[in-house]
Amino acid sequence: MKYNKDGVPTLRPTSADDIRGLVLLDVRRPDEYVGELGHIAGAELKTLGPELAEHLETMDKTKPVLMICRSGARSANATMYALQLGFKEVYNMEGGMILWNELGLPVTR
Repeated sequence: MKYNKDGVPTLRPTSADDIRGLVLLDVRRPDEYVGELGHIAGAELKTLGPELAEHLETMDKTKPVLMICRSGARSANATMYALQLGFKEVYNMEGGMILWNELGLPVTR
């Protein structure tokens, strides 16, 4: 496992296979989810804030989770929050959807 400078567990995907088997939570706003960067197929939109907090309370804390946002900043906050709630395996997607798009990985709009 890799950590960023703030101690957040981080995953830097290089292919779509790198995220296989993870629960994908996109913490952006709805307009971003369908906007120019699109989203990863199968990612659930749960905007950072009360919506995400309520959803995390209902989730199985033993399943591996990948938090996704535009650049990795909001998803880092979401990752730390999930860890505080007792999630065992949660990661921030390094570089967010900006890097995902730069790598030419598949998106849905």
